[in-house]
Amino acid sequence: MNFVEELKWRGMIHTMMPGTEELLEKEMVTAYVGIDPTADSLHIGHLCGIMMLRHFQRCGHKPLALVGGATGMIGDPSGKSQERNLLNEETLRHNVACIKAQLSRFLDFESDAENKAELVNNYDWMKDFTFLDFAREIGKHITVNYMMAKDSVQKRLNGEARDGLSFTEFTYQLLQGYDFLYLNQNKNCKLQMGGSDQWGNITTGTELIRRTTGGEAFALTCPLITKADGGKFGKTESGNVWLSREYTSPYKFYQFWLNVSDADAERYIKIFTSLPKEEIDGLIAEHQVDPGQRILQKRLAKEVTIMVHSEEDYNAAVEASGILFGKATKDALLKLDEATLLDVFNGVPQFEVSKDEIMAGIKAVDLFTEKAAIFPSKGEMRKLAQGGGVSLNKEKLSAFDQEITSADLLDDKYLLVQKGKKNYFLIIAK
Repeated sequence: MNFVEELKWRGMIHTMMPGTEELLEKEMVTAYVGIDPTADSLHIGHLCGIMMLRHFQRCGHKPLALVGGATGMIGDPSGKSQERNLLNEETLRHNVACIKAQLSRFLDFESDAENKAELVNNYDWMKDFTFLDFAREIGKHITVNYMMAKDSVQKRLNGEARDGLSFTEFTYQLLQGYDFLYLNQNKNCKLQMGGSDQWGNITTGTELIRRTTGGEAFALTCPLITKADGGKFGKTESGNVWLSREYTSPYKFYQFWLNVSDADAERYIKIFTSLPKEEIDGLIAEHQVDPGQRILQKRLAKEVTIMVHSEEDYNAAVEASGILFGKATKDALLKLDEATLLDVFNGVPQFEVSKDEIMAGIKAVDLFTEKAAIFPSKGEMRKLAQGGGVSLNKEKLSAFDQEITSADLLDDKYLLVQKGKKNYFLIIAK
């Protein structure tokens, strides 16, 4: 596979330095993408860069994932309006270990292949580099005029930030440039890739290599992913969509992809999956015949959920979706863990009742009218229950005054009440 051609049809190239394609056709190339370890999980904003490395390895080249253990202690001004919080060494070490585990789902770190992936941490080569040595050996090669001309610096200086630009952040591009120089000298790394907002930092690295060693160095960036409506990709009302299940459950992760627009699904399935062009073209054509079937969204959600989590998590997410939108059974409901249960029924009306009353046994009609205001009157509840329109935990009530006990509680805490076909209520026993 030709790496540049692969990225082109996927819409994953924003800017590429002349000579990059020729280099990749000539030899097995080592390239890196930098990842800021400011959290102990990646989020889907990182996925485009990670997929670039994944395609790079599939095309026979060697990927390096660089975690910025040193630069993470400083903060990159690119695309930011404020200086970020600085992290201590212990936190960074924890974050790096977690990120390596997540990257292992995308890249081959373990095989004996010549192009197996490597994780590198710039803290390893920066920790013993003194300020005076850095100023003398690196700083003298790049002028302040050159650094000032970068977009990331100009935006911060021209009023986009309340507090201007600190010297710490100003030096970031030099530090990132030194990473490229170090990897060029020690890992024969000739290409740096990243998001389009990193172009200034990346080209500082190519310039530093050219001025210090005269070595070959190239740059390639992918577009910053946005939504079709111009909104920020990967942000929801509750914040980032994370790759860690501790921050974003597999169900919510699956739902994010399932709910993207048709226009976004057509772009995202090229960027965030490894499906071949012929198959994606077929899926797009099939989707256009009947958009209501949401064929693209379903396949996109499946591929990305399996890649990030597992097939088991994907199947569980599909089954959980069926509970709210389909004809799922009580067995499916019982399989949900508490976090997924709460995610599935996030936003439905909730009522808290005393657990002691349920432990003692209580009639459904009393619970659903007096303790939880699901029905305005006992008469209305009786009438709907007699017509088979009231369900408890996905099973129709046998009688309006059916006794409810602790044996009915899900996770020893919840009761799911369904009124008609679409109205759900969650009772929480405390």
